[in-house]
Amino acid sequence: MDLKKYRDIIQEVQTTRETLVLEKLPYGLSDLEPVMSKETLELHYKELANAYVNRYNNKEGDDNFNYGGATLHNLFFPMLRSPKAGNKPDGTSEQLINKEYGNFEKFKDEFIKTAMGIQGSGWIYMDVNGNIKTIANQGFKKGMRIALLVDMWEHSYVLDYGHKKAKYLENIWKIINWTTVNDRLQGE
Repeated sequence: MDLKKYRDIIQEVQTTRETLVLEKLPYGLSDLEPVMSKETLELHYKELANAYVNRYNNKEGDDNFNYGGATLHNLFFPMLRSPKAGNKPDGTSEQLINKEYGNFEKFKDEFIKTAMGIQGSGWIYMDVNGNIKTIANQGFKKGMRIALLVDMWEHSYVLDYGHKKAKYLENIWKIINWTTVNDRLQGE
């Protein structure tokens, strides 16, 4: 292939690059309290998640890192809802969790144990087959089939829980929107 044709192909790829947007929250900034405070959402959503989108769109910094950060946050925030005592999976998510783990409590225990093993920053998720996996840093890859996702970066919990990551993980279940998880599972 000649150099001009190669440059033309590279130019076409660079100019057809998608533009990212930060999805709007399906709730108000204070609607997740007391599990996640308004201050945490202002920092996490308005500043940090938005920065990934802007840096990617402006071609600043590492494309893969910014794309991953934007995409993972766009999966995370819509999966949350106002706190609900006794919030548990139902429908498709309940069936999958019971099949793979026996019950929700055993699933939670395994999820939290795996999450607590994350060194530094990252994410934990359940894929559409019920497997619990981690993502280092912002290592999103196209084709990942994420049903349930929890952000384990310090900014997700430090304002509300200090260094008590386990307390964050115990409380996050109160704001999981299982309807969204079910929709992701049924979309497969």
